[in-house]
Amino acid sequence: MAPALSHPSAVSFVDEHHRPIHGEAQDYYGGKEHFSRSRTYSASFMHGYNPKRLPAFGDESHTRARRMSHDEKSITAPRRFLIDVEETIRVVLEQEDTDGDFQISITDAGPKLMALGTATSNGFKTFDIRGTYMLSNLLQELALARDHNRKRIVLDEARLTENPVDRLSRMIKNSFWHSLTRRIDGDGLEIICADPKNRTGRVNPRIYVPHGEPAMAQYYRKVAADKPHLNLDVQVLPPKPDDPLFVKSLNTKPGILALAMNEIDDGHGGKTLKGIPFIVPGARFNELYNWDSYFISLGLLVDGQVNMAKGMVDHFIFEIKHYGKILNGSRSYYLCRTQPPFLTDMALQIFNQLDRSDVEGNRAWLKRAIQAAIKEYHTIWVAEPRMDPKTGLSRYRPDGLGIPPETEATHFTHILEPYAAKHGLSVLEFSERYNDGIIKEPELDEYFLHDRSVRESGHDTTYRFEKRCANLGTVDLQALLYKYEVDIGTAIREVFDDELDLDEEFDLAPFPPSPESYANPAREKSRSRPQTSDEWFARAEFRKQMIDKYCWNESKSLYFDYDTVQEKQILYESVTAFWMLWAGCASEEQCWKLLSNSLKKFEVLGGLVSGTEESRGKISLDRPNRQWDYPYAWPPHQIMTWVGLERYGYLEEAQRLAYRFLYMMTTAFVDFNGVVPEKFDAVKLSHLVDAEYGNQGIDFKMVPREGFGWMNAAYQVGLSFLSTGMRRAVSACTSPEVFFGTAINPQPVAGQMYSTAASTDPLGLAMENLNLTSPLMSPISPAY
Repeated sequence: MAPALSHPSAVSFVDEHHRPIHGEAQDYYGGKEHFSRSRTYSASFMHGYNPKRLPAFGDESHTRARRMSHDEKSITAPRRFLIDVEETIRVVLEQEDTDGDFQISITDAGPKLMALGTATSNGFKTFDIRGTYMLSNLLQELALARDHNRKRIVLDEARLTENPVDRLSRMIKNSFWHSLTRRIDGDGLEIICADPKNRTGRVNPRIYVPHGEPAMAQYYRKVAADKPHLNLDVQVLPPKPDDPLFVKSLNTKPGILALAMNEIDDGHGGKTLKGIPFIVPGARFNELYNWDSYFISLGLLVDGQVNMAKGMVDHFIFEIKHYGKILNGSRSYYLCRTQPPFLTDMALQIFNQLDRSDVEGNRAWLKRAIQAAIKEYHTIWVAEPRMDPKTGLSRYRPDGLGIPPETEATHFTHILEPYAAKHGLSVLEFSERYNDGIIKEPELDEYFLHDRSVRESGHDTTYRFEKRCANLGTVDLQALLYKYEVDIGTAIREVFDDELDLDEEFDLAPFPPSPESYANPAREKSRSRPQTSDEWFARAEFRKQMIDKYCWNESKSLYFDYDTVQEKQILYESVTAFWMLWAGCASEEQCWKLLSNSLKKFEVLGGLVSGTEESRGKISLDRPNRQWDYPYAWPPHQIMTWVGLERYGYLEEAQRLAYRFLYMMTTAFVDFNGVVPEKFDAVKLSHLVDAEYGNQGIDFKMVPREGFGWMNAAYQVGLSFLSTGMRRAVSACTSPEVFFGTAINPQPVAGQMYSTAASTDPLGLAMENLNLTSPLMSPISPAY
């Protein structure tokens, strides 16, 4: 401990070295404002003397004197800076943020150099910080200090030069998850009710409470009475809330849907309700989502937040009980739709990490989750219309009427214009009459059936599903349901002594499926007998046979979607074929063929693209890019493939793919002010994508607050695949081609257009916009 110092009464000095250098903002910047020790010559500041030299410019080229005596020299002690927060924010933005987006990135044309006064000299001596990474970190730290009402700070240089992998992982674990946390109760309503997708013009919050939860309805009515400034509208849903006509009637009055709550003491001898916290994806998606939550939960488990992940399963159990399915999202306009099913794996992953001191409580929790999954399986996934009895394949085929209201106002304009012209109406007038059922257009009904199915698939949108999704037995859905069947059978056998009674009454789907068995209205009831593992393993084996019969293509070494109406495979090459490895559905031979013959079709510099360029087809003004097609890369596809390859023993391949994706994430984080987006262009290594909705998670000022849910998870999960050497190389932004010593072959392979970034600037669209060019990757790692 440093000895006590004597100083003038007007100045307080506190030794801050006890603060963890890489601690979170509340620990690092929290508490009272501190001042460094006064030095005699620092009094010159009061008379206007400032020894810091501003950057000099000459002939539009930046020049800077070589580092000499004005630099702080430190042999043992870490360097620290004494900084005026507001003034430094002003100077950084004025000097470095040349595009005015309140971020410091490689596309800014500033000098990328700034002198900061050192703490040991009370700001008299200075030291230069250089480069995009250090300056963007400086801006982020200043923003965090401002959040904590600091006027001046002593800032460790180590926070500006922090290993980028460590910094991003730390921010995700300790900051991003917290910022994405929501709760639906009196304290959390103002935040969760905000809906960027609401186009009705009404911003006052509205909550829909399910039928059969009178205590919950009473609770929210009390909240509305106690907080009149909210103007909270509390509505109770009917017993069947997913009736398409009813759901359509809610389009003009959208609202948040109530989720699970815990009963707690109110502090006055009574009881009240409190919402169970959950994580939202972020940006315009400010509600609980289905398949996003699965991947988010994987990241939460890596970061030790087991209870948060467990609470999200509790919400899914609640949704299945009250809304009939795990909803696409917890808003009224999603009541007819679900999303890819992951509940069983999610529950089992969490169950395996629960506190072992409460064995019976854990077992009871898993029982509720498996019971809910069985109900969802029978009433949604193997029930008509989603089930095709002829093939035994399930499909994304939700109910619904009219135009999906959650999309941007102009999203369907190009589809609706010909119909509006046909009726002599404006697009708006036609939309209103079509939604009200005044105008009948069967072709448009068919279009929106497929559009809703695309949205239920989670892959909205892609040319893979264009105008046919509702008819497809997709590869990904079959893999997920095979996993459901195996997981349920395994849980019944291993945890519930091979016998599981169901508490809720519902119809069990016929097995094996056939047109005749489904045409028979008689149904076995769920409570008529206990569930056993044998019947679930039989269902899994049957599904595997149907997958091999209808979806596996031996000559192409790939799984394909099957069109149940046209009765043929759709030869669109999708990376979701590798979900079969995640599910354990592929044979060893099929896995080897996928790996040796098909993986190269999807692997590019930044990981795995969603589909091949050849399958996507040519792009033009009349045929724009879709965000779930080539060249875009999404976290679900990466994680599922990593886990699937590891499951079959191909760890090196899984590590290589994880390295590619994390390299792309880390370089974006380093070069673009800490950005963590929803998706990437994996060929150009760019988050600046222009397909459909653009990108999410990129619009922030000075400091990233949330990242994006499943991208955060992909980073944390991906790091668990990397060796120590790989992690160090990613930290140094070492290109995969340098690290692995190979370049991707830019020529067509096995008749496929296998596109790569071989001639593309790794900074992607950002550099193209500036008309800059550079080699693909230098063996020398870029400085940050």
